[in-house]
Amino acid sequence: MKEHFAILAAYNKWANNLLFEVVLKLNEEEFHRDIKGFFKSVCGTLNHIMVGDLLWMERLQGGGPKPATLDTVLHTNAVDLWKARQETDERLIRLVDTLDPAKYGDILNYKNSRGEVQNTQISHILTHIINHQTHHRGQCHQSLTQLGKEAPSIDLIYYLKSIGKT
Repeated sequence: MKEHFAILAAYNKWANNLLFEVVLKLNEEEFHRDIKGFFKSVCGTLNHIMVGDLLWMERLQGGGPKPATLDTVLHTNAVDLWKARQETDERLIRLVDTLDPAKYGDILNYKNSRGEVQNTQISHILTHIINHQTHHRGQCHQSLTQLGKEAPSIDLIYYLKSIGKT
């Protein structure tokens, strides 16, 4: 299971790198344009991904930034958001690398963003973190297309082929 999550965390970083190659070419107006997405703009969606990651890692590690709401905008500038994204991707990779494999089946007790007590298996949380990012990167992909940009191919299978795992 450890190798599986290591691959997914590395994939996550790879996909974010490709996505940000396009995002960093957007002008400020495009980055913030309300294109009627769930989090309105590319900026809002990418910030939401970061918020989710930070909330989950704070729960798993017992420390680090803890945004107040799921729609918190941590960074309004694409370059600043990219720097934070890189740090967070590395943090997720380190978390997976250092997690004792015996802990994957453990249950984490925490409060969700509404303050409700929850109990979730750690392996399910790690899967959720990656799936959550994939879901919202897909929304960014669509947003980039709506902005007339060529969005990158960031499916997992392309990453696996790039590292010789298919």
